[in-house]
Amino acid sequence: MRGTTSYKPMGARIRFWVIAIVILAIYYWAFQGMHFEGIQATTKSVSLSILDGFLHPDWAYVYIPEGEDLLRGLLDTLIISILGTFVSAFLCIPFAFWASTNMSKRIAVSGSGKAVLSFIRVFPEIIVAILFIKAVGPGAFAGVLALGIHSIGMLAKLYSETIESIDSGPQEALIASGANRLQVLRYAVLPQVIPQFLSYSLYRFEINIRSATTLGLVGAGGIGTPLIFALQVRNWNRVGVILLGIVVLIILTDLISGWLRKRII
Repeated sequence: MRGTTSYKPMGARIRFWVIAIVILAIYYWAFQGMHFEGIQATTKSVSLSILDGFLHPDWAYVYIPEGEDLLRGLLDTLIISILGTFVSAFLCIPFAFWASTNMSKRIAVSGSGKAVLSFIRVFPEIIVAILFIKAVGPGAFAGVLALGIHSIGMLAKLYSETIESIDSGPQEALIASGANRLQVLRYAVLPQVIPQFLSYSLYRFEINIRSATTLGLVGAGGIGTPLIFALQVRNWNRVGVILLGIVVLIILTDLISGWLRKRII
């Protein structure tokens, strides 16, 4: 008994030090790849200019009757997020059933569906947006397509996991009573998964709001377009008011989306 009790702490200590050494080695290797060339001479003046711009936002840019302003940019971002989420929430449903193991008769079928979803999730939104900009031109339409296609990968994965976790009792009861596959889907599967589908769609909408603010940096519409212009000309006062508007939009979206999710589930 003494040998056993003394062996376990020794094994735990060895395991701890092995893990610690591995982590330190990874950090050392990562920092070796960073080339620090020192702080530039203009760092102080630029930092003070940025801070001054954030402390004194360009409130006149909030609303401009005759041109583009903050409210129009935020509205475009909101519309891009809503349309992108709406498109993906419906298009991902067939992919979700394709990737669900309990909905496919063969494991290879669901495996191929999961592989397709993994392939879709590989590319970030900005890369997808650049591809669509080349195809359909710059603007909000490219942003909607980018968010819609990219969101399919994640939403379909969450949908498929929801489908796989449903109670099989109602399905078996309907099949035993002679129901066909469409009736089983309508009366046994969809009532169990629709609330969770809606919850995941709202959660993805929150993510798309954040993504839509950055898609404009590559020309896919939204508030990111005036933001990149303001950064290029170093108009820090305008940058400050745009970032403040983005923060307010995201906070309001999170609050409303969280309230809706609680009502749904």
